[in-house]
Amino acid sequence: MASARQISGPCQAWPEDSAFIREVLDRIGDKWTVLTIGTLSAGPLRYSDVQASIPGISQRMLTQTLKRLEHDGLITRTAYAEVPPRVEYELTDLGRSLIDAVTAMADWVAAHHSEIASNRAASELTGVGRAKTAVSASAG
Repeated sequence: MASARQISGPCQAWPEDSAFIREVLDRIGDKWTVLTIGTLSAGPLRYSDVQASIPGISQRMLTQTLKRLEHDGLITRTAYAEVPPRVEYELTDLGRSLIDAVTAMADWVAAHHSEIASNRAASELTGVGRAKTAVSASAG
């Protein structure tokens, strides 16, 4: 008779149908979401200022990210009736509640980037999952 498998980690406290939780984690853990929330943590910004503040993000990806964040209630989009039109994005209270987590993740990456880069370089030499052993040349 097999014993019941022990479940550990954060998933054990989730309801049986945890697809929604995984979906939200996927959203808030996305690199563009993390960078967008971090960027907006300083206050409301126009679209072009958000884009200029996030190196490498395309217009399409920024637009998608902002729409998803607005849909989830993490940011607000305010359009001003001016000529030319002006649109600003700002974190909601819910979005601001993520700032500490986002900042902690970004700070962790900054603190450990050289170690991770070194591990990646070593992995390129040895291959993923293989022991890191010294390679000796055999005399032939």
